Amino acid sequence: MPTRYFRCVTAILGFACALCAAADARAQAALKFDFGPGKVKEGYRQVLPTTLYTKELGYGFEPGAQVTCLDRGGDALRGDFCTSSAPFYFSVALPEGNYDVTVTFGDRAGETLTTVKAELRRLMLEEVRTSKGRFETRTFTVNVRAPQIPSGGEVKLKDRERTSEIWAWDEKLTLEFNNARPAVAAIEIKRNDTAPTLFLLGDSTVCDQPREPYNSWGQMLTRFFKPGIAVANHAESGESLRSSFGARRLDKVLSLIKPGDYLFIQFGHNDEKEKGEGVGPFTTYKASLKRYVEAARGRGATVVLITPMQRRTFDSAGKITDSHGDYDDAVRQAAKELNAPLIDLHAMSKPFYEALGPEESKKAFAPGDGTHHNNYGSYQLARAVVEGIKSNRLPLVKYLTGDLRPFDPAHPDPVSSFKIPASPLATETKPLGN
Repeated sequence: MPTRYFRCVTAILGFACALCAAADARAQAALKFDFGPGKVKEGYRQVLPTTLYTKELGYGFEPGAQVTCLDRGGDALRGDFCTSSAPFYFSVALPEGNYDVTVTFGDRAGETLTTVKAELRRLMLEEVRTSKGRFETRTFTVNVRAPQIPSGGEVKLKDRERTSEIWAWDEKLTLEFNNARPAVAAIEIKRNDTAPTLFLLGDSTVCDQPREPYNSWGQMLTRFFKPGIAVANHAESGESLRSSFGARRLDKVLSLIKPGDYLFIQFGHNDEKEKGEGVGPFTTYKASLKRYVEAARGRGATVVLITPMQRRTFDSAGKITDSHGDYDDAVRQAAKELNAPLIDLHAMSKPFYEALGPEESKKAFAPGDGTHHNNYGSYQLARAVVEGIKSNRLPLVKYLTGDLRPFDPAHPDPVSSFKIPASPLATETKPLGN
């Protein structure tokens, strides 16, 4: 072939590599946002109430935000801020990966109170208070994901994952600012490729539920970790080990998981509904669990098995009756045979529900639902999972926040003391697999 042809190909490849390098550089560089109408700090992008998210801009408030931005003067970064009397969302386009997000909160002239959630209502910062003239800077590490699998193909998303759950898959980070008086002065986002990732696989009791009143322990677990570790929740409503595998969710996790990472697995609610010759807890279910464990271990990850929590099924004496058959025992057997850490959420959920009793326990679940929890119920179960991390002496313990109190499921937090505000989006549609 002519030399000119090879020169042309070389030039095209060089240009393509340059574009890739530029994109990678943008992902690695910190993105900095200065909220408010005052002076803009050098190196920051100004955010005003009119800064609405578009694909072209790559950042901004989501539609419906009723934001007011104020300037108190003085320091460029802390002298101005954005606030609202209602929850609001701010999004930034980002490629798949883990990111450290640093937020500066406060108001020179008043008190503020902010709760931060990410993507589909993952609780990142429970309560950030600032007094008049004081500021708080908090950092958390968050995971952003996409359905594509590097080896080819992609996760087979359900219809709802392309609509009401799209924020989990859209290659942008969406932050929810909530509570009595959220006040955001600045945000800095920087990619973190060294942070370990805690992957989750499971069903509707684990996944990121998109709308109130439903919630899962997987959405609350993020609150209990320091910056420096990310939780990637690949659980999905209505799924069993078999259907999750068929949707290529395990393939997706395996394409990303690496030595030092973790995989927590909790199925059972939908597996027990599957019928067929040879199908059962000690046959197909346990074999599938072992397949998952061995696959993740083959990538150098630590796998933790979790038994499915009980449903809210009380007998006449006010005691929980088991509704999972032998599926919880199958998980225990698999953990023992594989020498894998076990978190027995099945055992811990029983005294939790019984401590509340047949009537009060309804306040831990979505209305009219004995399977799916609300914010309070999932928060308590997340605390139970944290206790499991501690009792197993997993190295993950070093990433737990320093404000943790010991959790006894027989003595849960009073429902009346639970203060995490609800997100603005709600639904009457029950999760799949209900």
